[in-house]
Amino acid sequence: MAGDMAEVMERLLSGRAREWVLARLGRGRAGLAPFPAAVRREYVRAFSDPRTVHATCEDYRASASVDLAHDRADRRRKLPMPVLALWGREGTVAAYFDPLADWRKVARDVTGRALPCGHFIPEERPKDLLRELRGFLARGE
Repeated sequence: MAGDMAEVMERLLSGRAREWVLARLGRGRAGLAPFPAAVRREYVRAFSDPRTVHATCEDYRASASVDLAHDRADRRRKLPMPVLALWGREGTVAAYFDPLADWRKVARDVTGRALPCGHFIPEERPKDLLRELRGFLARGE
């Protein structure tokens, strides 16, 4: 199913990078404000390359196929390393999942939180992201 959807998305995106990127980036509450013109141009440039579109869709294909097989094979093991889970409070992840509970099913040491943004954390909340990463990485010192 997701593989089929990825195929549809790949066809829809081909040749429509500008329209797709601007619609996708501007969906959050902040609109296009977190995405200066240079950043928008770079997204459009990247998604104008069919290889970028294909690679992006391959990630979705894997989530409905090989990733599930790997998850089943590892279901009795938990990740031994610390995991930092961050997600946007206004995004799809927050609406449909419980990231900390979900990650705690597969990892022993999970910390994290929702940040006040949508899907694009580095663009929308770069300072919050940097603070979270520094705190997480400092735990290992």
